[in-house]
Amino acid sequence: MKATGIVRRIDDLGRVVIPKEIRRTMRIREGDPLEIFTDKEGEVILKKYSPIGELGDFASQYAETLAKTSGHVICITDKDAVIAVSGAPKKDFVEKRVSVDLEKMMQEKTNFVAKGGEERKIAVIDGGDTRYTTGVVAPIIAEGDPIGSVIFLSTDPNVNMGEVETKLAQSAAGFLGKQLEQ
Repeated sequence: MKATGIVRRIDDLGRVVIPKEIRRTMRIREGDPLEIFTDKEGEVILKKYSPIGELGDFASQYAETLAKTSGHVICITDKDAVIAVSGAPKKDFVEKRVSVDLEKMMQEKTNFVAKGGEERKIAVIDGGDTRYTTGVVAPIIAEGDPIGSVIFLSTDPNVNMGEVETKLAQSAAGFLGKQLEQ
């Protein structure tokens, strides 16, 4: 754990303000859910809650099935980080923060399909790995809110993913969103 040197007092309603600098760095926005943990030493730990993170094993199996079916690299993310990958080394993606472009795309609930040689590229993670080109991005929506994404990647920079990959990504995103609504 890293000390920030910032001290805050608890108000009469039991609230404490998380400083703006920390909220910005950790990408915590108004209305974001936080999980509260305690440990034996009396520490209180706040962690961003990821509803799709609860489906971690399931998401990994789903990514593996999609990768085998499509022959592409598959990533499944929550709003902040990659939670599952198949077809590429896990160390390249898992638990790494998603890029600002991908985060914006999820927030806007827009799909992305790359055309071969297209100038607009979407990085999956901050400081993205240039070996992989984003082919399709489908946001995962649960109860009207974006909570993650399903991403098809390729090692071919001129990849031209079509309707099949788009429908697979949208189906996977829809299915994962429905699982979280139950």
